[in-house]
Amino acid sequence: MNKFYTMFLTIGLCLFVLVPVTVLSEEKAKEDKEKITPKNVPSHVLNISKENTYPNSTKDLTFLEPSSLTKELIDGADVKIENPDLIKMLNETTIHPSPIAFGYRSMIYLGNWPLNYESQETSVNWEYQEINVNELNNYGGDSKKTLNYVQEQEKEINGGLTSKVEQAESIKKLMLLKAQENVDLPLSFKTIIGKGTKKEQTYGVPPKKNGRLLAYAPAVNEKGILTMGEVYIKLKGSNKTLVVKNVEKQGIGAWIPIQDYVSFSFQLKDH
Repeated sequence: MNKFYTMFLTIGLCLFVLVPVTVLSEEKAKEDKEKITPKNVPSHVLNISKENTYPNSTKDLTFLEPSSLTKELIDGADVKIENPDLIKMLNETTIHPSPIAFGYRSMIYLGNWPLNYESQETSVNWEYQEINVNELNNYGGDSKKTLNYVQEQEKEINGGLTSKVEQAESIKKLMLLKAQENVDLPLSFKTIIGKGTKKEQTYGVPPKKNGRLLAYAPAVNEKGILTMGEVYIKLKGSNKTLVVKNVEKQGIGAWIPIQDYVSFSFQLKDH
């Protein structure tokens, strides 16, 4: 009996120790797998930030720090509020209820707002949009020639939401903030590749062959759940609270280009 009890206790302790470690390891592996960084960018995708003849802005969108009053209001709300535009408006709002306003009640309507966005899937299409083709004909040649990337025309790449919604710009900011948590690359809904941008990498075109170097702009495909709601400031005596009514959730998606990265596809053809 003692031996059985000792064995049972030993197994139990092992499970107690191993299960949390296993769970943590799986969560860490999942986190590592989902994060897209410069280290796991495919080899055929190159950074052109130094070579790009058009200087894209690299300013990241950051979460706006709420004031003490705004923090008090959003912490007391029943729904998570992350919209930087709404937080900015609350930061700029001044409320001074009278301490002797006994029995005073009021509801101030602030509008119907996108409140938060929950990311469910973040993926990358490395060939989101074709931006350039360089071609070299070596059909009549007797030795190998080389081809390299030169951007022939300035190209503007635009992303956007995959469906028409109100307050699109505000929603795009919310989705961009979440995408930046999953992708450690420069993201923007608009990016430009300047004319004359080039890379030194060369691609060999043998005799009797035609070489084509296709260049693509990559983009992140972000999908998730958007929460919308009517926002009110409720004043009751000297107390002030944020009230959210008619909360709605909807699925939404967006394409967000990756700035200053180009994906290449090299093709050889016979006669």
